[in-house]
Amino acid sequence: MGSTCSKIHFSFFKLSVDFLSVSRNLKWGPDPHVENACLSVGCNSVEKKIYVHLNYTFPCVRLLNATHQIGCQSSLSGNVGVLHELESEENLDWVLTSGPNPPYMVILESRLFTRSIMMKLKEGSGRVAGVVVVAPNTNPPEGFSPHTACPNDNSGRSKNYDPTLAHCNATVWNPLGNGLAYEEFDFPIFSVKDDNDTRVIRQCYQDHNRRVNGSNPQFPLCAMQLRSSMSAVTNTATCKRRNDINFSLTPDRVCDELGDFNIWASSRPMNTTTKGHKEFESVVIAAARMDSRSFFFDIAPGAESTASGIVTLLAAAHALRRATQEAPPNRTILYTFFQGETFDYIGSSRMVYDMENNQFPLDLDNIHSVLEVGLHSDSKLWLHSDPVSRKNSSVKEEVEKLVNGLKSASAGLNVSVDEPDVSQPLPPSSFQRFLLARPIPGVVIGNYRSSFTNRYYESMYDNAEYLNVSYPENMTSEEQLEHFPETVKTLTEVATLVARALYVQAGGNETQLANITADPQIVNQMLYSFLVRANNSWLQQLVPTDFTNHLADRPTNFYVGVIQYFSEPTTLVQYMLANMTGSVVNVTQEDCQKKIPNILYTYMWVQGAAPPNSTEREGFCVRSTVHRSIAVSPAFELHEYTTSNYSTWTESVWKPITGRIFLVASHDLEMLTLGVGITVLLTSLVLTYVISSKADILFSSGREPTSATY
Repeated sequence: MGSTCSKIHFSFFKLSVDFLSVSRNLKWGPDPHVENACLSVGCNSVEKKIYVHLNYTFPCVRLLNATHQIGCQSSLSGNVGVLHELESEENLDWVLTSGPNPPYMVILESRLFTRSIMMKLKEGSGRVAGVVVVAPNTNPPEGFSPHTACPNDNSGRSKNYDPTLAHCNATVWNPLGNGLAYEEFDFPIFSVKDDNDTRVIRQCYQDHNRRVNGSNPQFPLCAMQLRSSMSAVTNTATCKRRNDINFSLTPDRVCDELGDFNIWASSRPMNTTTKGHKEFESVVIAAARMDSRSFFFDIAPGAESTASGIVTLLAAAHALRRATQEAPPNRTILYTFFQGETFDYIGSSRMVYDMENNQFPLDLDNIHSVLEVGLHSDSKLWLHSDPVSRKNSSVKEEVEKLVNGLKSASAGLNVSVDEPDVSQPLPPSSFQRFLLARPIPGVVIGNYRSSFTNRYYESMYDNAEYLNVSYPENMTSEEQLEHFPETVKTLTEVATLVARALYVQAGGNETQLANITADPQIVNQMLYSFLVRANNSWLQQLVPTDFTNHLADRPTNFYVGVIQYFSEPTTLVQYMLANMTGSVVNVTQEDCQKKIPNILYTYMWVQGAAPPNSTEREGFCVRSTVHRSIAVSPAFELHEYTTSNYSTWTESVWKPITGRIFLVASHDLEMLTLGVGITVLLTSLVLTYVISSKADILFSSGREPTSATY
C-alpha cells in the first residue's frame, strides 16, 4: 500500500457522487498554476474535482536547540495515507499491525491526543503517514499540558541550586506536563477545528473507509495528504552552518532564531542615548512575560500563563500614572515585558546581557529590586522568592520589606497574599536570569504554592474559556466591551495590589495609596482584545491607521515567532503601554512623527476615535517613555550555538503548509491504468513512426510538369 499512496497522483479514478455532495459546501483551493492555466483557456480544473482542500489547519513545526530537534515534518511533497479514525487506544492495532492498507492518516479526538498514544504512533511510524487532531469546542476537564514537568530546567537560577532543590527535586512545578511538545515526530501532525472541514473528513471516512460487519473496506478509499516540509535538521549549530555556506545569488535560509523585542517604559523620563550605569538612578523592575506556546505553533492563547500577567501589569501601570506624576516616588519604576521566555528566557537573558555589557540605558547596579507578575487568575496569591539569595542579609531584609508591602497593599481588597516555605526554590520566572548574574531582592507573584494550578499550561486550552472570560452570545462587540466577567473583577483587584506595592517599593508616600486603583473597564478591554478579538473599537483608537489592518477577529497568538517579524503581542503591548503611561501632546501629525526618535520620549500618532455622527477619526499624538529592546538570545551574537548558558532555539524554515483529502484507487486499478497508458504510448509511438516513414506516400499529391504554361 506504500507504493499505492506514492502513485495516487498519477491515477485516474472516479469520485463518488456522495463524496461530491459532502464537499459541495466547502471552499475549494486548487493549485494556482493549474487554475491560471484553466482560466486562460476557459476550462474547468480537473484538480477541483479531485481534491478537497482543508481550511484552518494548524500544524506542528520543527524547532531546534543546541542538542536536539523537536516537532514534526512531512516529506517534500507531503505525506499521504488512508484515513482512519481512532476510536480508542485499543483500536491502535489496526493502524500499527493489522490494517491492510498502510500507511494511515490517523484522526484523533482531543481526548486521545495523549503521550501514550502519540509515542506508540511514533514507534510505528512506518505505518503512520500523519495525525490529525480534532480540536474540541470545550476544554478537556482532565487537563492537558504538552510542556515539560520542570519548565526551563537548565536555563535559570535553579540549575545552580544544591541537588536537593535543583531540577524540580523539591517541587514539580507543572505536574501535568507530559513533554509531548518536546518530542520529535517524523510525520506531520495537524490540528483542525470541529467545523465543516472536520465533517467532510469524517463523512469521507464513514462512506469509504469504515469497516462494515467486520469486513475490510473496499476501494476507492478516502485518503489525505498533509504537507509541512521542514528545511532544518539535527540542531541549531548544523542549521546555522548551512545558512552560512549558501553561496547562491538568492541564498535560502534553513532556520531562523526565535526572538523579537522586549517592551519597557519608565515611570519618569530616562536618557536612552547613554548606555550603562546611571549615577543616582535606582529602579524597581516590574516584569511580566509576553509569550506562550502549545503543541501547534500558531495556537498559543496563553490566557492565564501570559495574558493575565500582561493585563495586570498594564492595568497597574495605568493606575500609577497620575500618582507617579503628582507625587513621584524616590525610585523609578521600570515596566518590563519580556519576549521569548518560554524558550529558556530569551528576552530576560538578553536584557541582563545588555546590562552587563553597557548596551542598555541601565546596568545591574541600578536595579534595586524586582517584582514579577507570574501565573495567576485567582484572588489567592503566593509570594515566591529565591532561597539562596535570601541567605544574604541585605537581600533578605529587602525581600521581607517587599513581601510586607504586598501584604499591606492587600488591605481592603478582595485579595489574600501569603508566602510559601522560604526554603522552597524559585518557580520558573524571568527573575531567575537576573539572579544568575547577581543576588537581587525580588518576589514572583503567582496563584500557586508549590505547583501550577493551571491545568492547561502552555497548551491550546489555556484560553478564554479556562479564564472564564465569556460574554452572552446576543451581545455585540461594543456591548461586550462594557460587560465585566468575574475574572475582570479579580484581575482588577490584583492590578490594584501590584500598583500600590510598586509605589511603596519605589519609595512613594503611603498616603497616596488610596488614590491608586486599577480601572475595571481598562482591564476588560485588554482581556477582550487579547483573548477574544483584537479588532475592536477600543483598540483601534490606540494604534496608528496603518496598523488597523493587522488587528484580527480572533484571540492573540502568543507564540514568540522569529526575529524577521514583529509578533502580534509585542506590537499590541507597545501601543497599550504607551497609551496607559503616556500623555497626549497638542501637536500636528507631521510634527508628532518628526519627534521620533527622542532622547527622553517616544512619540506616536494614533488614529483615535470618531466623534458621534461622524466617520472621521480624530487622531492625536501620544508622548511616552515606551521603548523596545532586542529580545534575541546572546548566543547568536556570540556565535555560541552549542552553549548551555543561553537559549539556542531556532525555528526551521518550511515549504507551504497544506492539507487535502481525495479518493484513492486500488493498486490493481493503478497498475491497469499504468499498463493501459504504457500501451497507448507505445502504440502511438509505433503509429507515429510508421506514418512518418511513409509520409511521402501518404501525404504526397500529383505535381504538374515544370513546362506547364498558363
